[in-house]
Amino acid sequence: MSQILAEVLSANRAYAENFGDKGKLTIPPARHFTILTCMDARLDPAQYAGLAEGDAHIIRNAGGRASDDAIRSLVISYKLLGTREWFVIHHTDCGMALFTDDIIRTLLANSLKTAVIDEQGWRDVGEGPGSTEAEYIDWLTFKDLSRSVYDDVKRIRRHPLVPREIPIYGYIYDVKTGKLLEVPEATEVGKAS
Repeated sequence: MSQILAEVLSANRAYAENFGDKGKLTIPPARHFTILTCMDARLDPAQYAGLAEGDAHIIRNAGGRASDDAIRSLVISYKLLGTREWFVIHHTDCGMALFTDDIIRTLLANSLKTAVIDEQGWRDVGEGPGSTEAEYIDWLTFKDLSRSVYDDVKRIRRHPLVPREIPIYGYIYDVKTGKLLEVPEATEVGKAS
């Protein structure tokens, strides 16, 4: 058993011992909202948004992007579970701004091992084989953080399965201060009507 697996299982045993009434939480989130955010380990939506278990849906992916799968989850959150407001929250110092689709495709074509970044950029340190399957994925990288929030809110707002009455707010989480910073043009395009 790996050290990580042992630590997770130990933590789970301690958590389950004090589970209390959490088994009675309802499936729909109590506060009726959803956050789409990045998978970055420095982000704790429960902390920065004041959430307890059962309060809200949290959808996470690399970059907090409005991918087809994220929109699928948002639509289910609204249609079947009654959420009424959505937040798109990207963050400063995001790894998704450190590479392009072409870079990750090239890296994966060469090797499936973990790559490294240094002063000369990304490079493989492992050996092949790689795979060209990366060519078929839109990696949703970006260069402009505010623009990525705006683009994602706009994409969600214009999606034919998203009701116009749901407000969609655009924010950036600052990893240095813990503050949520509004992207006004994103919130504007995400206004309910």
